Amino acid sequence: MCRHAAWLGAPRPASCLVDEPEHGLLRQSYAPRRQRFGMVNADGFGIGWYDPARREPVRYRRAVPIWTDANLPALASVARSTCVLAAVRSATVGMPIEESATAPFADRHWLLSHNGRVNRDALSDLAGDLPGRAESTCDAAWVAAAVFLDGRAGAGLADALASVVVRAGTKDPEARLNLLACDGASVAATVWGDTLFHRRLDDGVVVSSEPLDDLPGWRAVPERSLLTVTGDDISVQPL
Repeated sequence: MCRHAAWLGAPRPASCLVDEPEHGLLRQSYAPRRQRFGMVNADGFGIGWYDPARREPVRYRRAVPIWTDANLPALASVARSTCVLAAVRSATVGMPIEESATAPFADRHWLLSHNGRVNRDALSDLAGDLPGRAESTCDAAWVAAAVFLDGRAGAGLADALASVVVRAGTKDPEARLNLLACDGASVAATVWGDTLFHRRLDDGVVVSSEPLDDLPGWRAVPERSLLTVTGDDISVQPL
C-alpha cells in the first residue's frame, strides 16, 4: 500500500503535506497510523504541483525513501501552488522500484496516485494498449493509464476514476483501489480498500489517506465512495 495527500485552495507549499504537519507524509512513510496493509512506505515518493508558467504540472519523483532525500525539505518549502499532490510508496510485491513506477503519474494536466494493489489482468481487459501507454509495468501505472485513457475519451476527472475503479474492482475482488487525482482546479479520490480523510480549512481543503495531525475537523470518507473537491464544494457519493 501507500499513503497520499492533496491540497486544493490558496497557494501553499508542498511542505504542508510532507513535513510541516506532525503526521505528514514524511512521518507516514515510516510510522503510518491508519494503514491497513504494510507498515513502511520506503519504496519511493513523489510530489506534483501546478505552476502558472507551465501548461503541464511539475513533478519531482524519487525511488528512494523520502527521509533519505536531503534536498526535499528546501524543495517542498518553495514548491508553492493552489493544487498539490504528494505520495509515499510501498510497492506491490513483484513490482519494480523505479522513478517511473512512483506516483504521481501524469497525463496532460492530470496527476494521479494509487494506494493499493490490483491484478494487471483486470486492467488489461479495460484497454488492450495499457502496457504501451503506462509509464511503468507496475500495477499503479496501469491504473493511471486506464484513467487517463478515459479522460482522453472525454470523461471528467471524477467520472474517469469511478469508472476504472468499479470495472477493475469487479474483475478483481481482492483489489484495493484508493485513487487520488487532481487537474489543477479540482481533486477527486476513491475509497476502495483503505482509508481516506478530508478536512476543510479557512483557505482550502486537504485530502489524505490519514489525518495529518490531531486537530479537529477531519472526516472519514466511507468505503466504496467517490470524493470530489471543487473550490469550496466537497461531495461524497457511493461507487
